[in-house]
Amino acid sequence: MHIRPATSTDVATIQHLAAVIWPTAYADILSPRQMQYMLHMMYGQEILQKQITEEGHQFLLAEDDGKAIGFAGVGPIEGSEWKLHKLYVLPFLQQKGAGKKLISAVESLAKAQGATTLILNVNRNNKAVGFYQHLGYQIYDQGDYPIGAGFYMHDYKMRKEL
Repeated sequence: MHIRPATSTDVATIQHLAAVIWPTAYADILSPRQMQYMLHMMYGQEILQKQITEEGHQFLLAEDDGKAIGFAGVGPIEGSEWKLHKLYVLPFLQQKGAGKKLISAVESLAKAQGATTLILNVNRNNKAVGFYQHLGYQIYDQGDYPIGAGFYMHDYKMRKEL
C-alpha cells in the first residue's frame, strides 16, 4: 500500500470513494436522506476544490496496486492544533491495517508542519470510536451539532497529543 498527497485532480476519486464507503459505514447510523444530504454537503466538487485550494485542507490517498482504497483530509485549526476532517477506507479493507497506515501518515504530515495536537469528531455510534481509542485518541467532549436541513451530528470530540 502506498499513501500519497492528493491534489485537486483527485477530487473525483475522493467523491467516488465517499459514495462507495458511506452507505456501509453509516447504514446503521444515518437515515438515507441524511446520508445523501451530508455527502452533497461535504463532497461536492466545488466544496472539495475550495477545501484544497483555499481552506488549507490536505488530503492523502491510500492506494493499493495503483487503485485508490481510502483517503484522509486534515488541516490546521488554530495554533498548533490540527483537525482530522475525514478518514475512510473501503469496507472490505477495514481491519487490515489500511486505516492505521493512513492515520499514521496524517499524524506525520501534521507533526511535520508544526502540529502538536490532532483532534477529530466521530459519530458516537460509529465503531471507529474504538479504532481511534486504540491509537491513543481520547474523548474530551460530545454533543449534538446542527448541520442544516434539520440534521445533527451526534459526535464525540477526540484528541491526541502528537
